[in-house]
Amino acid sequence: MADNDLEIDLDELQRRMDGAMSALRQEFQSLRTGRASGSMLDSITVDAYGQPTPINQVGTVNVPEPRMITVTVWDKQLIGKVEKAIRESGLGINPVGDGMVIRLPIPELNEERRKQLSKLAAQYAESARVAIRNVRRDGMDQLKKAKANGMGEDDQKIWADEIQELTDKAIARIDETLEHKQEEIMQV
Repeated sequence: MADNDLEIDLDELQRRMDGAMSALRQEFQSLRTGRASGSMLDSITVDAYGQPTPINQVGTVNVPEPRMITVTVWDKQLIGKVEKAIRESGLGINPVGDGMVIRLPIPELNEERRKQLSKLAAQYAESARVAIRNVRRDGMDQLKKAKANGMGEDDQKIWADEIQELTDKAIARIDETLEHKQEEIMQV
């Protein structure tokens, strides 16, 4: 087996690890930190016209103030459904209807809710770590196949060390991102 084949595989492993990292960042964006962010509503879907539709496709999401999100619904018939979807989303936000605009005041987080969100962030980070470890396992499986195809033990050790280094860097980035997010959540 040519060394070039394995280098391409290393790039693929790196790409998959980066994908796990970006998925973690996206999950972190949906966590409420006491400041309004339009991305908080990204995970909410509304039953519009018989289809589950992301909230940003039934109206305009704006953040006019640090503690307020507004959703300007385009179809009057969907206002009640959008309010219901927000109420049932688990974000702990109570929508206030005002004509075609739904206002979402973001309340202060109490200490208990901050701790819950911090634990949830840790769960998201652990899921990302598991994804990284799965990528590492796939890389090690590729090495075992390469060894069976005649790769020398020295080369195998070098590649194994590189895969482990990629894994260690990715997990360190996850830990750093988690620490930053937990600080942000616990900030009063």
